[in-house]
Amino acid sequence: MILRMSFEEMTALNTAATRLLSSSDGSGVLAPPELLAELESRLPLPGDITVTTLGQQQRLQGAVDYVLDHLRRRMDALTIEQYVGADDAVNAYFDYANVLTLSTRLASLGREMSAMIELMTGAPATASTAESISFPDD
Repeated sequence: MILRMSFEEMTALNTAATRLLSSSDGSGVLAPPELLAELESRLPLPGDITVTTLGQQQRLQGAVDYVLDHLRRRMDALTIEQYVGADDAVNAYFDYANVLTLSTRLASLGREMSAMIELMTGAPATASTAESISFPDD
């Protein structure tokens, strides 16, 4: 399955993930290693993302949500440090909103994949079926 991304979403996610991974303040160290590995393996995102298994979707969702949390904290800090109408705070809001929109669509894709697995197998998705059942990318 293909997760479509707008240019703004892709740019916000790439920039935030790169900033997070290269952070010297230690914030990247707090992330579970598998989230960091998922981010590093996909950066830079060239555009739309192909997700072929529910397991891939779940790992990507975790990584995107980690970046989203980073963007929310950054937006909050810039708004408090400066003021709500400052250019940096406004830009941080738009970065957060773009990744939030992407995260919401990615979660919807995961729910759809889970439902299809349940329909095909007659049981809720398991770790095994999440990795073994593939979905075409068209």
